[in-house]
Amino acid sequence: MQAEKITSLQNPRVKQLVKLRDRRPRDEAGVFLVEGYRQIRRALEKDIALSELYFSPDWFLGENEPALIERAAAAGAALFELSKDAFAKVAYRERPDGLLATAPQWRRSLADLAARLDAPAGGRAPFLLVVEAIEKPGNLGTILRSADAAGADAVIVCDPVTDIFNPNVVRSSTGVLFSVPVVVEESSPVRAWLRGRGIRAVATTPSADALYTDTDLRGPLAIVMGSEQYGLSDFWLRESDARVRIPMAGQADSLNVAMATIITLFEAVRQRG
Repeated sequence: MQAEKITSLQNPRVKQLVKLRDRRPRDEAGVFLVEGYRQIRRALEKDIALSELYFSPDWFLGENEPALIERAAAAGAALFELSKDAFAKVAYRERPDGLLATAPQWRRSLADLAARLDAPAGGRAPFLLVVEAIEKPGNLGTILRSADAAGADAVIVCDPVTDIFNPNVVRSSTGVLFSVPVVVEESSPVRAWLRGRGIRAVATTPSADALYTDTDLRGPLAIVMGSEQYGLSDFWLRESDARVRIPMAGQADSLNVAMATIITLFEAVRQRG
């Protein structure tokens, strides 16, 4: 297992990894950062082709890291061993675990999602999550993780404010970004696509009359969630097949979007049996 050793904080690779925290350099390079043992393991489990793997034994938390490094190398990743200080510079976690990889970005389309839904899957009705203009990377990552836990077929990110390859999306999703299909698209074509496939769009908004527990969430379904600050746009409120709300008994008039997503998703799970 051959690895190039890097100790200088001025090394060009160290500088490039720091730049990849920002979207423009990520998009220009066509790659993104994957930090952490669990996230890298899940990427490898889903056959994500890691381009490079950077590691620093001084930061390791356990005994399984060498096996993961060997697995990444066997899958084609170039290896680089960093000094403790060099790794501290490239890591974006407060307490890193000594593992950081780069992976190529990808893009899935609505056509890709249609092919996945049309593949033999036991005849289950489509179960999708649509999120509009989510602003905070941590919320988007948690939403992806929740969709995975609820067994959603995919997440469609409409009119994105944050990049799905933001390091904090990858981190807070705990690597679920690699297993849940994610499509990024504008709202109008997504609504037309849902309608064309007979998938009901159920919008969540505090202004709705119907409670989410009193609304039929079975059958082909897309739950639609809005941004943290403004909620859903007039477009989705107007174009949805139904609007629902989560009852609020206290002074707060709404929940964090990630929490509201979890509650609504698992009500659908309950109803769908």
